[in-house]
Order: sequence, then C-alpha cells, then structure tokens
Amino acid sequence: MSNVTRHQLDNGLTVLLKEVHHTPIISWWVLYRVGSRNERTGQTGVSHWVEHMLFKGTEAFPAGYLDRAIDRAGGLWNAQTSSDYTAYYETLPADKIDLALRAEADRMVNAVFDPEEVESERTVIISERQGAENSPTFWLREQVNATAFHVHGYHHEIIGDMIDLKTMTRDDLYAHYKRHYMPNNAIAVAVGDFDTDEMLANIKAIYGEIPAGETPNLFVRPEPEQSGERRVKVERPGNNAFVHVAYRAPAATDEDWFKLAILDSVMSGPSGMGGGGVGNKTSRLYKALVETELAAGLGGGLLPSIDPYLYNIVVTVRHGSSIEAVEAALDEQIDRICNDNITDAELVKAKKQARALFAYATESVTGQAFWLAFAENFDSYTWFEDYVDHLETVTIADVRDVAQKYLRPQNRTVGWFVPINGNNGHTGETS
Repeated sequence: MSNVTRHQLDNGLTVLLKEVHHTPIISWWVLYRVGSRNERTGQTGVSHWVEHMLFKGTEAFPAGYLDRAIDRAGGLWNAQTSSDYTAYYETLPADKIDLALRAEADRMVNAVFDPEEVESERTVIISERQGAENSPTFWLREQVNATAFHVHGYHHEIIGDMIDLKTMTRDDLYAHYKRHYMPNNAIAVAVGDFDTDEMLANIKAIYGEIPAGETPNLFVRPEPEQSGERRVKVERPGNNAFVHVAYRAPAATDEDWFKLAILDSVMSGPSGMGGGGVGNKTSRLYKALVETELAAGLGGGLLPSIDPYLYNIVVTVRHGSSIEAVEAALDEQIDRICNDNITDAELVKAKKQARALFAYATESVTGQAFWLAFAENFDSYTWFEDYVDHLETVTIADVRDVAQKYLRPQNRTVGWFVPINGNNGHTGETS
C-alpha cells in the first residue's frame, strides 16, 4: 500500500509527501505545469530561459548565496525544463530542509530578472544551443519533430529556435514567469526522513500565504491526425549517417502506452523510465542491425508525455553500409513484429527489465520525488506507483495489436542525416 499522502493548500498548491527513513535526507521538488509545449512562435525556449533566470537570485537570496549555503550543508540542487514542465529541486540533510522550502517559496514570487543578467544569460543559452548543434542527431531530431508536428508545441526543441533566443526580451521572460509561477500551477513533493504532519505544517507556514494567481490558460494546439508518411533529409558536415524513424504514439494516460512500452523493450531496449542501467544488446534491432554490421549503434525511446508524442528509433549507420540498407532492415523488423507474435521469453524479459528500471528510478529519494511530481503533472502520482503493475498486465496479443495500430508507414516520419564530407550522400563513409 502506498505511503504517499496528497494535500492541497487553500491557495491551490498540490503537495505530495512520502516518508522514507533509511537515511536522514529529504528531497524537495517544486514542479510548474508549463514547458516548451506551451510556447508560442516567437517565444520558443522561454520556459528554459526562465529556469536559468531563477538561479540569478532574489533580494532575500542574492545570486550565489544558495550555491554556497547548499554546498556547506552537504546538499545538491538543480532544475530541469521539459516539454511538459519546469521543475526545481534541492536534496539536503533532513535538518537543513527548511532552506530548500524557503528558497523555492521565495523564488516562486520574487525572482529579479535583472536586465543585465538577462543579456548575460542570452549569451549562455545561445552558446548552449550552438554546442548542441555540433551533434548531427540534434539537427536530425529537430527536423524530425518539426516534420512530425506541424501544429502542436512538441514541434520545437526545448532550448528554442535560435531566432527567438536572439530576439526575446526581458519583458517576455518576466511575463512568462508571472503568468505561470504561482502555487495553483505548481506541484510540491517531499520524499525523505520527516514526519508527515510536521512537514505539512511547515509547508503551510511557508507557502500558505503566497496568493493564488489567475489560473494560466496554457497554450496548447492539438495536432491533427497524420494521414501519410512524412520524410525529411538533413545534409550537413558529419562523420556518420543516421536514420531516425518516429511513429506517432499515445499519451502516457492511454492504456496503449504501456503496451507500446513492452514493444519498445523487445525492439530496441527499455526506455520508459529513462533506460538507465539496462542495456539493449539482446533487443531485436540490435541483433538485426548492429550484430550484422549494418549499424554502429541504435537507440529507441518511448517517453511518457501529457499529449500524444512519438516512439523514436535512431540508428547510426556503420561506415561502409548505406542508409537505404539500414532502413530496409529496420522495416523488415517492423513488419515482423506487426505480423508475428513476440515470444513468451521476450515478454518475460521485457517485464523483468521494467522492474529493473523501476528499481533504478526509485533507489534515491531524489528519484522518487521527481517521478511522483512528474506523474502528478499529467495524471496522478499513482501512475508512477502503478507503473510495474500496468506493464505486468500486458499480453503477447496486446503487443501485436499496438504494433499493427501504431507502427504503420502512414503514422511515421522518417529522417535521414546525410554527411556532406565529400561522399556520395548515401553511406556513412567519409572521404
């Protein structure tokens, strides 16, 4: 039985508390229900940039103060921006957690957004994007997503388009902050060594007086149904060719998502909870593409998302092989899983890997707090707690059904990265 308790303050702040008494540590997360999917054209990347600005200080906690204070306490802190959320956290010794609670409450309303700091951070974020552009797979992913999504905000990178990073103003950033950073648009999670009643009383004392804002009307444009295969080719300097195939996939709240997660595990290795700690060398695509020396590597990905997103397969073409040969071999494996049942052994292995991933994701209080906040954002924290149980119910017939439903040419976008280092554009070879 779950030992998570869910509370809602009068100002609308959702609070999840879970006692874990193994070590005297507490992780505190504050997640805001806004991410890059909610950004309008002209302001792509604003969520990520605002995240950066919240580390530039408030009057109560000037820039650099929390870095030093958290370091002295033996803790850590960071933040992350996703398509679906923006989140901040501190993990500290239990007797120091008030610092985290007070800091996040203050940052919720009192971030400064100094104009000089905005310009300084513009340079940092543009450099971050330029660094990402050194990777061929960044360019390919950006183009595949933009081709797969013509309307929905999933079409652009979290970091934003370069033109927007150059033209957004301090007022754009501050308006985004004031529109979305409020208790009634936030989820707060504490996991660790505390007493629930005492922690809740402390949270109410620190956060209860923050006024609720006008509930933001999040900008979301539903993506129309795809009605045919889409293709895109990126030709840039690079050392390898890549094939990226993206099938439109359901939201995490759809029962088909868990069936596709098992399919993903069989095809390319598990990825639903990050994939860390579990290899993919026994997957079908690894055997068919890497062991046959058509490909140098591959990865798959089915991420839980608020809105329907993508099931991605990315293959690195081996030198001497061709993009066409890799895509043909990939299609052969897709046809096979659509028309033939997976084996009992494959199903058992996929579920075993899912349990292993869940264990990796929950071995720290920081990981548990993140996943509780993450799941609460699109559905309920119980999605995370019931993750393994949902996967355990998936059958062999379920996997074939979702393969036939989603892995159709009409439902996919195919991207090629063709290096232009003097070769013929059809292989992974360089001149």
